[in-house]
Amino acid sequence: MVTAVKTYSIGEVSKITGLPSSTIRYYDSLNFLPYLEKSPQGIRKFTQRDIDTIRIVECLKKSGLTLKEIQAYTKMIAQGDRSIVQRRELFYTTRQRLLDQMHEMKKTLKMLDFKCEYYDRAIADGTEKYVSTDMQFSKAFPETED
Repeated sequence: MVTAVKTYSIGEVSKITGLPSSTIRYYDSLNFLPYLEKSPQGIRKFTQRDIDTIRIVECLKKSGLTLKEIQAYTKMIAQGDRSIVQRRELFYTTRQRLLDQMHEMKKTLKMLDFKCEYYDRAIADGTEKYVSTDMQFSKAFPETED
């Protein structure tokens, strides 16, 4: 017995993903959904696989990939098993770039926290006179710090 695959309308996919229908249509126009089927009348019939692909596309966008890079990824999906190694490499490279960015962001956050504390103390004291001596930025953040 063949089990029918559940399909979703673009409106349902919009609700599931939180994306406007126009964005989903745009993704289709960019060929981001290599397995998306359409009825003879051109109505898109989304499956869970398509929804998962949309979620991955959103992840890749948030991680900094360009639309062109995402198109290359979705072309690899369509190649099937021949592109498994390349797809894995894309995700490892993207992951490392994101980790590097997070490291830089943590350093930036640490500096911002320092300056927040600096100004909190200056306001509490009513002057920067004492805090500027006690909390020198160059001592807290030497140039060689990583």
